Amino acid sequence: MLVSLNWLREFVPYEGDIQVLGDKLTMLGLELEGIDDPFENIKDIVVGHVVECEKHPEAEKLSVCTVDVGGPEILTIVCGAPNVGKGQKVPVATVGTVMPEGMKIKKAKLRGIKSFGMICSERELGFSDDHDGIWVLDDTFSVGEKLVDVMNLERVVFDFDITPNRADCLSILGFARETALAFDLPLTMPELNLVEAGGNAADDLKILIDDPALCPAYHGRIIRGVETRKSPDWMRFKLLALGQRPISNIVDVTNYIMFELGQPLHAFDLDLIEDATIRVAPATDGMKFTTLDDVERTLTSKDLLIWDGKKPVALAGVMGGANSEMHAESTSVLLEAAVFRPGTVRKTARRLSLPSDASYRFERGVDQQLTRFCQDRAAQLMAEASGGSVVSGVVSNEPTPWQDRTHGYRHARCMSLLGLDLEQDFAKKVFEGEGCAVDDSNADNWTVSSPSHRLDLEREVDLYEEVGRVFGLDQIPAVLPRVSKSLDTVSSGTEYAFIKNIKLWGAGIGLNEAVNYSFVGSDDLDRLNLPEEGRVFIANPLSEDQNVMRTDLAPGLLNTLKNNLAQGNNHVRIFEVAKKFLADAESETETSEHIRLGVLLYGPRHANEWPWGVESADYLDVKGHIEHLIVNHLKLEAPEFSLVEDHAYLEPCVQVIVNEMPIGLIGRVKEDIADYYHARKEAWLGDLDLDALRSMTEEHAIEFAPLPVFPPSRRDVTVIGSITLGADVIRKVIEEAGVSIMESVELVAEYVPEGQEEERNLSFRLTYRSPTKTLKDKQVDKEHKKVLAALEKNLPIHF
Repeated sequence: MLVSLNWLREFVPYEGDIQVLGDKLTMLGLELEGIDDPFENIKDIVVGHVVECEKHPEAEKLSVCTVDVGGPEILTIVCGAPNVGKGQKVPVATVGTVMPEGMKIKKAKLRGIKSFGMICSERELGFSDDHDGIWVLDDTFSVGEKLVDVMNLERVVFDFDITPNRADCLSILGFARETALAFDLPLTMPELNLVEAGGNAADDLKILIDDPALCPAYHGRIIRGVETRKSPDWMRFKLLALGQRPISNIVDVTNYIMFELGQPLHAFDLDLIEDATIRVAPATDGMKFTTLDDVERTLTSKDLLIWDGKKPVALAGVMGGANSEMHAESTSVLLEAAVFRPGTVRKTARRLSLPSDASYRFERGVDQQLTRFCQDRAAQLMAEASGGSVVSGVVSNEPTPWQDRTHGYRHARCMSLLGLDLEQDFAKKVFEGEGCAVDDSNADNWTVSSPSHRLDLEREVDLYEEVGRVFGLDQIPAVLPRVSKSLDTVSSGTEYAFIKNIKLWGAGIGLNEAVNYSFVGSDDLDRLNLPEEGRVFIANPLSEDQNVMRTDLAPGLLNTLKNNLAQGNNHVRIFEVAKKFLADAESETETSEHIRLGVLLYGPRHANEWPWGVESADYLDVKGHIEHLIVNHLKLEAPEFSLVEDHAYLEPCVQVIVNEMPIGLIGRVKEDIADYYHARKEAWLGDLDLDALRSMTEEHAIEFAPLPVFPPSRRDVTVIGSITLGADVIRKVIEEAGVSIMESVELVAEYVPEGQEEERNLSFRLTYRSPTKTLKDKQVDKEHKKVLAALEKNLPIHF
């Protein structure tokens, strides 16, 4: 949004530094992109006085002028304009001046006569397309003065970036409101001096609206006896400063009001409106309509049109029609001021690739209560600029009048959220400065009515934001929130805390965390023989390689393996905690999300070994990791494992069961699938259901015991038995021997005698401890004999 400083000062008397103004508005949320001088390219043009003007002796169409530019010498300039004459004040580009189009003025000789400059036309200076002759200036201008100074051209234009919610700042008036609020200055609206010439506009026009939801308000004014011509200089210069090309007095007024007050307007040639009727109604599918740019466009039933009694005459809020535009011979104007549904305008402009300054404002919302004022001011300016007269009265159809919006405001809560301690008077001043009506009869809960130009004030929290914004968000002190409990206590039990705990486990046992996209390709899932049922496809995928949400973590892990192998890393130990996505018709989003843990092991068991005789990671490695997580880390029951036949991408595949509930799978990636990912050795995968594990963890009660204070007593026992007799079986018999002071049983050694293939020796260390006293050897020996007797009785072993 371009904002002219001089134009802004017509609303608010700001006389401070321009950079201070830009910085202050930036802190209010209106980010300053830059400050420009729109007439920088003509800053060296000066006012000259044509002292003499004679015909060129060698060229009939050239004139030899003697021009005073206020310097020590009178210049001789050869000019080809037909309207140049003695006594005129004219713009002059002296030698060395660079013109807007980049041409540098040099000394020249034209048909034998030297020329020391150029007398300029409006077109050559970029003010209009008029090239019929030189620009004759006001005779009161002082010779030698800069053109930009004597014409009071704007030298400072701000370029602000406006967020979509601040539609009220798409005008000079909007920035004037913010400036007045920021610097506590008065705001002055333009003076309205509308003179009506009689008659009754309602007798000449009727307005119909088919759907009030699409057009809450439509107003029409009629101006007769207009003459289409060039706009006054002051208006043209203001529009030029904002980058708007002047067209004609009628069209320029509509643009002027749009930039000044934010209300887009449209001028129809009233004589081209049939049946004296304006109707606001949707188009029909497939119909054709030619807009002002002479392009025929195909419309749909979702596009809103302005119709007369027989035909469409404009695309509502976007662009007028070629069949009703103002032209040089037009004498009557129908001035439209309306409010359209923002979403309808936005969709039409986007679909037809037809952005405009008007649609940009309509699609963000305009001030419905200001519409009539904008129309009256435009009618006044049109009459003054064209010599026309305004017919009395306004033809209006407003099926949905503006309804004031009220919100509660609790100052104490606002201060609590912002972390400030401001007086209530500050908040009241902010609201009233923004045009809100404040009822503070209830000191604890005010009633605040937001103005029609602030469409973004929809909730109480929006009022809190306004207080913080005006105070200065950069001025709010940074204070850490008070935490009454430890962070570990606060986060316990949450999904975040559980996931963080799993990630700490993975890093702690030496795995590297992988973070993969949630999007994969259908080919990735097909390659792993995963079913199509349950897939969630992306409506607008970035590529075919990312056209579906992952239904399994394996594709991402295997692609990570492939990338590591490509970089020469043959020792891959990775894990990933992420979600898989499945189609679910009963879900609100039609998609269910499940948190999973994926573990992938590949390559030698240990990272740094000689390349020969190296053992590769196998089933026991991935099984050990899973058992460590479940038993040692999550403190759950030891898992059971059962073989699964015909898995999609694992062979062999083993199911992990905890508390009789399947919670995941571990296995080796099938050889043909592993080959695709460049794996030349076995790749082992584990996949666990973290939702199930979290549920078990929350149900699992952790018991605490006091630390021992008496010393332990240890005894070792070596059991000789069959090589098929498991250590767990022996451990279980020991633990069930009924010895109350036994604290732990630990397997410490295994020995198979040379030449012996049927028996082995297993050594266990038994720790005895009493919670109430120091044990004596006799007591320990007595209990230890019970253990040995239980082993001999229940197992085929000897010592």
